[in-house]
Formats: sequence, C-alpha cells, structure tokens
Amino acid sequence: MKKMTYSSAGVDIDAGELATKKISRLAKKTFNSRVLTEIGLFAGAYDIGGERILLSSADGVGTKLIVASMAGIYNTVGIDLVHHCANDIAVHNAEPLFFLDYIGHSNLSVDRISEIVEGLSDGCNHIGAPLIGGETAQMPGIYPPDEFDLVGFIVGMVDKDKIILGREIKAGDVIIALHSNGLHTNGYSLARKVLFDVGKFSIDDHIDELGESIGEALLKPHTLYLNAVRNIRNDVRIKGMAHITGGGVEGNLTRILPEGCTAIVKKSSAPKIPIFEIIRRVGKIEEDEMFRTFNMGFGYMFIVSPDDTRRTMELLGEKSFVAGEIIAGKRKVEFI
Repeated sequence: MKKMTYSSAGVDIDAGELATKKISRLAKKTFNSRVLTEIGLFAGAYDIGGERILLSSADGVGTKLIVASMAGIYNTVGIDLVHHCANDIAVHNAEPLFFLDYIGHSNLSVDRISEIVEGLSDGCNHIGAPLIGGETAQMPGIYPPDEFDLVGFIVGMVDKDKIILGREIKAGDVIIALHSNGLHTNGYSLARKVLFDVGKFSIDDHIDELGESIGEALLKPHTLYLNAVRNIRNDVRIKGMAHITGGGVEGNLTRILPEGCTAIVKKSSAPKIPIFEIIRRVGKIEEDEMFRTFNMGFGYMFIVSPDDTRRTMELLGEKSFVAGEIIAGKRKVEFI
C-alpha cells in the first residue's frame, strides 16, 4: 500500500498556508489603528480604548463531526469547539467574555441540535463564559442529507500590560508542554481514511492497545488548557504560549516565535498516545507527516525563562514536561 499523507486524505496544508497569506493581505487592507495583531496569530487583538484589549477567535470542529455522526454521539463536539476557541485566546492571556455558535445543516433534527447545544453549554460552563447566541441554518442543497457543520466564535479580554504575543522570547528560554489526550479537533480527515477505509475498523471496535473503542478514542473532548494558564500566570513570567492544533507543533509554535529564534523540540519528550501509533502503523505514514498533521501528544506549550522552569512545572502538575528550548537562529521549529 502507498504511504498515506494528509494531502492524500483530501487536506492540502501547503495550499491552506498559501491561501492564508493571500487572505491576510486582503484583510490587512481593512485594518485601522486599533488592530494590534497580524493575521496568523491565535487570536485577533483590538484596542477598545482604556486599559483593556479585546481578543477574538473563530474555529470549527472539522471532520470530527463525521465521527460523531457515525457514533450517534453529538454532545461532545460542542465541548470540543468551546475548549478549542478558549485555548486560542488563552495563548494571548485573555479571559473569555462570551461565545456564539453556528450550526448549519440540511434537515433539522431537534434531538441532534439539542445534544450539540448541550455540549456547547457544558463547554461554556467549563470556561466560565456565557453562550449568548448563534445561528442555526437549514440549507438543503448546501449540506447533503443528515450532514451538518459546527463553528464557534469567542470574545475575550486582557489588560494591555498583560497581553502575551511572544515578543519577549529569546535564546536560552525553555519550552514546557502539557499532554494532549488524543487528536483533539485536528487531523480527522486522515485518521478516518486510515482507520475506516484502510484499516476497516468499525466505530465500536474495541482495541486492546487503546483500552477502549475506536469511537471512544476519537471522540474524547479537546483538552481545555485555559485553567492551566490561569494557574501559573500570576506566579511565573510567561513569555509565550502555543496551542498545538492544525499543522502540529511546527505550524503552531512558529506562529509566536520572534525573528532570530529557533525552537528545538524533542519528539520523544511527549507521552506516547496509542491512537497515533495505530494511525501511523495502519496508514504506513512517515513520522514527519504524523508530526505535521497531528499534535502527537503535545497539547499546549509555554515558553519561560530557565529560572521559572521548576516553578512552572510545579504549578502545571504531572501532565507537564520539558519539551525543548529556544536557541539563536532562523525563526523556525527543529525536531530532535
């Protein structure tokens, strides 16, 4: 069998990055003096005057929704969406203010919509922010029968003197990471292709290596890292953070690195999560492609000075680990 890639599963990361660059130029034409960040960070920052800055981010759950449909379980994808968006604004040290959702579908299923919103409600309770509204759109012809999409938009706030953009990162700093619990909300197009088309697994198949079913492993809600940020930000000086989502460590950690800084990341430092090994083995996927597509156990990253390393790990707890360091060099991520 030919070795599989994310592109062969229908997702072209390179094309996505090129599109983002072109879109960024168009978006920048609309900027005014109140816009404080470039396109490409984890959230957009807007100066509302005074001492506060608004942070916002929009995202979706992706083709994890197809797995939810296969399992007939819809209450976890709402949690996924809220956690993902909250993690994105937490990168810049923002506290969530409120959340809105969009659910587009071909035909209205009251029970399915109720389950999705139940998950959104749970997620909003986890982050301490209200779900203040959204849109539910029936669009037969746009969405095939029984298919749907789920998107969310979060708004948060941070004091001007407390926003974290990565600009203070320098050579010698330490990268501390927190575990992921699996795929979170990225890489599902490749995972589905490998597990269900190539591996011929059923959603309910129990795998001893996983200690659970395929469906249970794939539908674990996206880990919330906002509380970890809250736990350490008043005790240590956080220089930068990265939420490891689409594009893996390289695609996300690079976003907050200043010029002149190379992040050296030790692949073996992350926990070994069985679902990734099963996907790699069944799909005969190259290691580099795995790290480019999935988080591979790196859920969230903090960059701190060496003097703050021990205290940071004490506050983060047993799921934290030293993942690498910052050295002088080109703005990029290197794996060892």
